[in-house]
Amino acid sequence: MRPQPGPFVTPAAQALRYLGTEATRPTPPRPTTLPPSCSPRRQRYNILFFDTTHAASNAVWGKPAHVILDLHNHSIKSDDARAKVENYCQWIRSRDIPIDGIVLTEHRQFEPTDYTPLEKKYGLVILEGSEVETEYGHVLVYGVTEGLMREFDFALIDNPLADVLAAVEKHGAIAAPAHPGRARVGMFAHTEQLGVPEGISIVEVYNGGSREDEDQVAMDNAQKFGYRGIGGSDAHIVSHIGRCGTRFPDRIESMGELVEALAAGEFEALKLQKK
Repeated sequence: MRPQPGPFVTPAAQALRYLGTEATRPTPPRPTTLPPSCSPRRQRYNILFFDTTHAASNAVWGKPAHVILDLHNHSIKSDDARAKVENYCQWIRSRDIPIDGIVLTEHRQFEPTDYTPLEKKYGLVILEGSEVETEYGHVLVYGVTEGLMREFDFALIDNPLADVLAAVEKHGAIAAPAHPGRARVGMFAHTEQLGVPEGISIVEVYNGGSREDEDQVAMDNAQKFGYRGIGGSDAHIVSHIGRCGTRFPDRIESMGELVEALAAGEFEALKLQKK
């Protein structure tokens, strides 16, 4: 009888089993030896977690497969970025950064590209969303469709947030304010004047381009208002990819699966720090 295959374990999951972690929940037991598939380079990272409810932690650690996606990045399609997508992939693999994929969120646009050849070549998931702009600052949108693009102009810099949120809900997408702790372009810089917007459930608490105090504002307010937190590197140059990410309990290979996972709430933001 042919032996049954073991459970699917992603590269990021393997790395998480052996990395030093600082977390808001109990750390699972670690084996005393490293398997051949775990590169020594992957021991060079500490991982900081953010989870407001602990529900995501329990769900993730209770399953054999963990997937880490970097949910906020820009390529040369964005007017202020200088990185090619393949260069991101090369950087991740050459440095054994323990993530399983990236999401490209180009500024004020959505022009999908077929990245299947790069996914196969590098063994990474490459998905596409968008980063739109509102009077409350920048907002990440996952699950963009043609119908959603007809609801408002992605190219504008002052879309009403209420309209964006209504359109996103109508079309089954997910919206999350980006780097909300920053001045001017972050949501929490505007809540005193404009009020706390309704319809927000997820915010980016770890942003690879933000200062620590800006992320702290995001985390403090996420705790205050009960928002779930995601993480993304906000990379604009190659060396910034893989600084932050979001961990999910199940395999994600499509934008539909990502939207479903975000809607389910079983995820947690993380920050990768070299030891």
